[in-house]
Amino acid sequence: MLNPSIPASHGEATPGAAGIVAAPGDCYHCGLPVPRIGGRRSTLGGEPRAFCCAGCEAVAHAIVDQGLDDYYRYRAASPGRPADAAAGADEYAAFDDPVAQARFAAAGEGGDKEAVLLLEGIRCAACSWLIEQAMQRVPGVRAAQVNYATQRARLRWDPAAGRLSEVLRAVAAVGYRAHPYEAARLDALRATARRTALWRLLVAGLGMMQVMMYAVPAYVALEGTLPQDIALLMRWASLVLTVPVVLYSAQPFFAGAWRDLRMHRLGMDVPVALGIAVAFGASVLATLRATGEVYFDSITMFVFLLLLGRFVELGARQRATGLLDHLGKLVPEVCRRVTGPPGSLETTATPVAALAAGDVVLVSPGESVPADGVVLDGQSVVNEALLTGESRPIAKSAGARLIGGAVNVSGAVLMRVERVGADTILGTIARLAERATAERPRLVELADQVAHWFVLAVLAVALATAAWWLASDPGRALWVAVSVLVVTCPCALSLATPVALTAATGALARRGVLVTRGHALEALAHATDVVFDKTGTLTQGTLRVAGIDVLGSVERARCLTVARGIEQASEHAYAAAIRDFAATEGAAAAETSLPAVCVGAGIEAVVDGAPWRIGSAAYCAALAGTPAPEGDTGADATVVHLVRAGEWVARFRLSDSLKPDAARLIARLQAEGRTVHLLSGDAPAAVQRVADALGIARARSECLPDAKREYVRELQRAGRVVAMVGDGVNDAPVLAQADVSIAMASGARLAQVQADAVSMRGTAADLAGAFATADRAMRVVRQNLAWAIAYNLIALPAAVAGLVTPWLAGIGMAASSLAVVLNATRLVRDAPHGEERTPAVGAGG
Repeated sequence: MLNPSIPASHGEATPGAAGIVAAPGDCYHCGLPVPRIGGRRSTLGGEPRAFCCAGCEAVAHAIVDQGLDDYYRYRAASPGRPADAAAGADEYAAFDDPVAQARFAAAGEGGDKEAVLLLEGIRCAACSWLIEQAMQRVPGVRAAQVNYATQRARLRWDPAAGRLSEVLRAVAAVGYRAHPYEAARLDALRATARRTALWRLLVAGLGMMQVMMYAVPAYVALEGTLPQDIALLMRWASLVLTVPVVLYSAQPFFAGAWRDLRMHRLGMDVPVALGIAVAFGASVLATLRATGEVYFDSITMFVFLLLLGRFVELGARQRATGLLDHLGKLVPEVCRRVTGPPGSLETTATPVAALAAGDVVLVSPGESVPADGVVLDGQSVVNEALLTGESRPIAKSAGARLIGGAVNVSGAVLMRVERVGADTILGTIARLAERATAERPRLVELADQVAHWFVLAVLAVALATAAWWLASDPGRALWVAVSVLVVTCPCALSLATPVALTAATGALARRGVLVTRGHALEALAHATDVVFDKTGTLTQGTLRVAGIDVLGSVERARCLTVARGIEQASEHAYAAAIRDFAATEGAAAAETSLPAVCVGAGIEAVVDGAPWRIGSAAYCAALAGTPAPEGDTGADATVVHLVRAGEWVARFRLSDSLKPDAARLIARLQAEGRTVHLLSGDAPAAVQRVADALGIARARSECLPDAKREYVRELQRAGRVVAMVGDGVNDAPVLAQADVSIAMASGARLAQVQADAVSMRGTAADLAGAFATADRAMRVVRQNLAWAIAYNLIALPAAVAGLVTPWLAGIGMAASSLAVVLNATRLVRDAPHGEERTPAVGAGG
């Protein structure tokens, strides 16, 4: 009888159906048992459903009411009760605070904001789909992408149209939790994963040892010497010890297989789970009947060996990806902000998340720099090795720039904060790295497709093998079929490519090259042509003004003042050199208005009501009205002109020098059969000088961004695979056009965003190392694939012939997976010949 005192459920509740559930079952939402007292029942999607509590019932109705009922069709695991997630909803309002968002959110296009969220409770791909749908339905959300592998989401939203807390509450409403990414929280989740995997391994190992103790007497006893009652007792003891191994230790294999089958696909867990289930079921039946063969020892050993292989693989993958996660730990939690009057050193402990541009911070020896900024007072040396790979401490004094996350080694300095949180260089790097993890390279997708069909073939072969052995030797049919299922599992085939690419990405991160897109390594290895920008890539990029020629009636001091004022609107290396030169000459920046940047050509601005231009000769000639005056500017000089309407005012002569190992880089690329090109917006004489010095036969000068992009398109139309290396804003279009691109960390941020990899130090040795590591990664991929194919070609016939026992099949499968993982870790351990091994990008001390 139903209890009338319990209120009916909401929605389409069946009248009188709330309260005591007539029969116990599983909750439709979370999968937990429904209690006899306090359970709930309501109609959902036209079907009666049982729920363990009001929270699960409310969440289920919310999911269906939002049109997301496909979640229940495709999910592979239950999410757990929503109570904990809903309980934390009130705390989400704190993340709408601009001060808090400065820690983890970055400015995006058109006033949008971007953030990486860490997700809790994801069990399968259907969970990822559900969370994406819930996020995308929140007003103001522009894009939401959930990465099931990393359990993170990339979110972009319009703060004027919606709040971040609303997104977090929407995730909580469907039974999950989302938080802004924090390194400490990620460490906790990883530690939990490792602890759970270790417990499963320990249970399997203990069960295996105990079961083997009961199996050995049966193996060594002579026929007829082991009493029947003792043999039966040992079988029952083995069964009891095998149950926790199958139900607990082997649970990931069954969960993975069920997930794959629910998604109508065949994954690598399917044959493993099938082999365990068949062998265990047959052994239980034989024990109950007290006749036939049992395989408890093989089952426990098989599960133990597989879990051991996966545990080692988990450690290898976490070490490889942990290099980039270490970036989040470089910035301190608290800093000392100067709060006293000007000239005093009175400080207050302030959370780094509360810093704002313009704040003054005291950084003592041994402390980490809390944000990007500039030194106001003091002298010190700073260690930027964890960020740039530069092993030698760098001297810093007044006016020098500091990178958040760098370590102050010697003297105390006062710094003015310029960028905080996600807008810092460190934050930009972290976002680019997150983008790389969200993409699946073509090779990985191809390997997964092959593995899918391979599993189908294995199941067919196992079925045919079982049929043949049943006809010829029924007593051996079961364990032969199980051996076929296990020994040919495509784990090694599926791991061959992703583990090598992951290890190569980690190796490049150690050496100062951050891969930001998934396809970068494959494209670098296959590149036939390498196109270089000149300034900042092949040259030092530390331009200096060698001299200034006054061409008109304007005085030299006025020329410097106007030039410095106009160049404030540009990030280009030329602009920085002119600004620095004008500052050292004591020239203040003139007030300008309406600056207009013509990318790759120059800048126009209004000074004292009249238009001025600074840039290339062709760009300035349109305002001056006449061709540029001739004159000896020096063979090594790059020229920047300053004009006003009807008059050529001045000419700045800039000089730069080649990077020390640039010639070796070009020679190495050419020796590998790659064609090298040089594209630059500079004058022909300066470009040809660099081309001649480096032995580059194909060089073009005075190239605007569109001309560079069209040059790369022509190469691609001819069937070439093009790699582009650049660093300026004017390089962004061609970086996006190329098949693969590398930007310099010292260059413009737009170039870094468009690039597929970022060189932290910008040295020629790092670029050479990137190509070498990509080549080695592809060789390792080929080796791994060859090993996986060769192993299966040998193991499959042997298993079909009955030469491989189930426990030996487990060893073979685990060994094949370990072989490809260990082969891939050589990419992390070994540097290419002649390459300096320097720690970078979170590689640790």
